[in-house]
Amino acid sequence: MTRRATPLLASISLSCALLVAPSVVGAQTLSPQQVNQGQLDRVPPDFTPDLGKAVTADASRSADFVPSLGQLFAKTFTEDFRRLPSLDSAVILGMGGLGSMLGHSSDVRISGMVPGSTSPAFNVGNAYGSTYAQLGGAFAAYSIGRATGNTKLAAIGADLVSAQIMTETMVQGIKFAVGRTRPDGTSYSFPSGHTAASFATAAVLQRHLGWKVGIPAFAAAAFVGSSRIESQRHYLSDVAFGAALGMVAGRTVTIGRGNARFAVSPAAAPGGGGVNFTWVGKK
Repeated sequence: MTRRATPLLASISLSCALLVAPSVVGAQTLSPQQVNQGQLDRVPPDFTPDLGKAVTADASRSADFVPSLGQLFAKTFTEDFRRLPSLDSAVILGMGGLGSMLGHSSDVRISGMVPGSTSPAFNVGNAYGSTYAQLGGAFAAYSIGRATGNTKLAAIGADLVSAQIMTETMVQGIKFAVGRTRPDGTSYSFPSGHTAASFATAAVLQRHLGWKVGIPAFAAAAFVGSSRIESQRHYLSDVAFGAALGMVAGRTVTIGRGNARFAVSPAAAPGGGGVNFTWVGKK
């Protein structure tokens, strides 16, 4: 293993370890709360709680709730980041890390095969994956939804904003920790922020709107990753792990959305890369 690969692999291992450890601790059984006997004595003997109605009402409130801007930021930095460490997140990052390590041995060769002069089509991919487009689009959806009273659009926008903030935080932290040089000679190559942001958006859209929207969104995210390699801004391994980070963020901020679960993971190979979709059952 080369010395240049050591920080990259160490970062992948550390990310997975930090995410899986709290989830194992959280899996321990908690002792049941004690019930005040006086409260039980005051319940009428013929009382029958309508649990179905209560659950439905709670779900309805959750689906219709649109946070204010202050609540949105508070939710992102408290609730969402607290839910980030989980077994599911560790599995996705593990798959992304494996894809990144498989692609690492071919990074230089693949980068040497691309011309480095970006075509207009790949310029579109670079622009779509930028922070300005992804975070700006998220805030636009949230603002338009609130202004027009469209709670569904506002809820999607809120989750998109949270996912982008979470993604950017993780990406920048790893970039400065690893300090990998880009194919074009500039700094902070690993992981790909454009790819991570695009996959975070795709994950949120899929959870809210289903696979009819999710599949095109993931295809667009994969195209962004290809654009970053084509323009000599990232290696294949940067793109693979960036995709995993984005999917972890998108999944975390949308826990409870949708009625089915897929394991979605980036895949890297000497000749290119792709995205794997695996059905793992219903919630």
